[in-house]
This record gives sequence, C-alpha cells and structure tokens, in this order.
Amino acid sequence: MRALTYHGTQDVRVDNVPDPLIQDEDDIILRVTATAICGSDLHLYHGKIPQTEPGDIFGHEFMGIVEDTGRGVTNLQVGDRVVIPFVIACGTCFFCQLDQFAACETTNTGRGAIINKKGIPPGAALFGYSHLYGGVPGGQADFVQVPKANVGPFKVPTALPDDKVLFLSDILPTAWQAVTNAQVGSGSTVAIYGAGPVGLLSAACARMLGAQTIFMVDDNDYRLAFARDAYGVVPINFEQDDDPADTIIRLTPGMRGVDAVIDAVGFEAKGSTTETVLTTLKIESSSGKALRQSIAAVRRGGVVSVPGVYAGFIHAFMFGDAFDKGLTFKMGQTHVQKFLPELLEHIEAGRLEPELIVTHRLALEEAALGYKLFDQKQDDCRKVILVPGAAAGTLGPDH
Repeated sequence: MRALTYHGTQDVRVDNVPDPLIQDEDDIILRVTATAICGSDLHLYHGKIPQTEPGDIFGHEFMGIVEDTGRGVTNLQVGDRVVIPFVIACGTCFFCQLDQFAACETTNTGRGAIINKKGIPPGAALFGYSHLYGGVPGGQADFVQVPKANVGPFKVPTALPDDKVLFLSDILPTAWQAVTNAQVGSGSTVAIYGAGPVGLLSAACARMLGAQTIFMVDDNDYRLAFARDAYGVVPINFEQDDDPADTIIRLTPGMRGVDAVIDAVGFEAKGSTTETVLTTLKIESSSGKALRQSIAAVRRGGVVSVPGVYAGFIHAFMFGDAFDKGLTFKMGQTHVQKFLPELLEHIEAGRLEPELIVTHRLALEEAALGYKLFDQKQDDCRKVILVPGAAAGTLGPDH
C-alpha cells in the first residue's frame, strides 16, 4: 500500500509499505477514504516530538470503510463507515471507566512517556504520533490496522460527506473539550489564541454555545478574516499589536479581562529572543508566550483552557499571577470517544459545520505538498484533506 512516511525534519514522502494485518482479535483493517493533516502533525514534521523515527507513518485524523475484522470484534461489520478517534483506548481500565479515554493505562506499550521519571504510567497510545505514544502506524495511508475496535471506531451516516464527519477524529472534539473546559456559555467572553484548525473550531463551538464576545489572536490575516466572517470574532494580529492581552482587557467590561482563554497554540508559539536562545540550548522545551498571554488576558476567577500541545519546561511561567488571580487551568489530550454522539447530533442538525475550515483537498500522493502548504500557510491554506486513491492533480484547492 501507499503511505506518508517520515524521513527526517521537514522530509516526508509517500512510499510503498507493507499492508497492515489483523494482529489481535479486536483489530479491524480500515480502508481510508479521507485523512487530514493536523497542526500536531507539524510538531512531528519539525522534529519536535521525541522518538519519531524514519519510516514512521503519520496521521491521526482519518476515517474510512471496514475491510476486515478480527474474530473478537462485536460492534462492527465489513462495509461499515467509521471515523477513528486519534486516542486508542481499551474501554475497561480505571481511566476509561471515568470516560477519560486519553489517560487509558493499557494501550501505550511504546518506549517512552514516563512522566517526571516518577514511575507514573503513560497515557493512551495515539495513531501516527511517534514511539513516545505507542509507535502505532497512522492514517495517512491506504489502509490502517485499528486496535481496540470495539471501543474506538464510530459509525457515521452514509448520507453525510466525509468532510462533515472527518474532524470527529480529533480537532472537533478537541475544540469542544477546550470550550467546555473553559465553561463557555450564554453571554460568555472568551479569547482564543491561535487561528489554526482547533482555534477556528473552538470559535465555532463557542459561538454555538452562546458566547457574547470572542477575541481571536494570531499573526495570520487571512485566517483571522475567515474567523471574523464565519464566527464573528474580534480579530487581533499580534504582529501589529505586541500585547494582545492588554488590548483584550481594555475591550472587556470594567477592564477585568475575559471569562476564559483558550490556548490553541501550544509549545511552538512565537516567543521572545530569550526563549529562542533557551530552546536552542535545550534549557527550555516550550515557548510560554501564548500561555503568559492567556494568564494576563483572563479575569480573576477565570479559566485557562489549553488544547495546544506543550512539552517539557517553560521559561517564565507566571504561576504567581495565576495564583493571585485565582485561575483554573484545564488541559490535556482529548477524551474523543466521550463526545462523539453529541457532536454528531450537532453536525446533523446543522449547528456545527466543521467542513467550512477546509481549503485544500489533495491526493495522498501529494501529501508532501500538503504539508508544505499547511506549514508555510501558502495559498491561504487553513486545512488539508488527503484522499487515498485519488489521482494527483485531480482535487486541489477549494477556493
């Protein structure tokens, strides 16, 4: 089969690789009909995630048709159309019983993920996301072996196009968890740092839940313009405003700040010169610029919700400010399976239209081009969908 594989920093290629096989009785083999490039994939692409090795197959946002099932699969049949959550969960461990699927204790049998060297077991394995998260081959491929198939794969109606349901695999539940963690509701004020796919869908969810004012901070005018037009955000370009938090505070009642902030940027935020030096010297692992801005922009007693990925140490984390303001922090990988039935209802009712963020559909064979467009924000790229089996040059941009 054909699959997108890693060959080094910013070097990905579509290669011939062995077809996947049923290995355990609760496995399925999925024929992929659509897969997407995620902002988190760019962390791998840039060589920022440890234990990413040449030959690794990327991709954790994908869906398709069940081609084969293990003898222990009870919920699916050959021919079923399913979306695959990026989190691989067993469904029976302590955390799965709490619906905290991203903390599953049993699926990550990879070589890493011992937190702070204290012997705490790793969280769930993830598709296509390095050996730190289980070394499970990803979905930017013709076919995928999907483990724990009685827990993960989610059936979707055949009447809904792939574009409408594909993002149930990751970014829509991630945005939903971020917004619900932020306690956004009718009349809320919220600031979202990052106008990438998760930030945009966070704005969509916040608007649906009745947020009164949504600020969005990014350095990309075309993404900010889309968010303004589609979701009614107040756009702030931090290249033109070097302290967005100050601007946000001045625009909130009583200059108190917003009720909640969503940091949809994470550890690759553009930081200070000091942070650049510290990162180069391996003293710091993550830029704390977006997180410091989030702490500054939120009101006393507010919530900072962090769907953006962080790794390692952060320079100048303003914990004293967070304590003084009495802030609540909610963060972490998404418990995808928990949210899927509710989100599908919103899609079917037309309350959420995640497909609006898509700008490019490319053949899987053009995946390297897709990574370049998405990474460098070329051709007004917001989100790329890859289609296995399509001929190169037959799909292209939507705009």
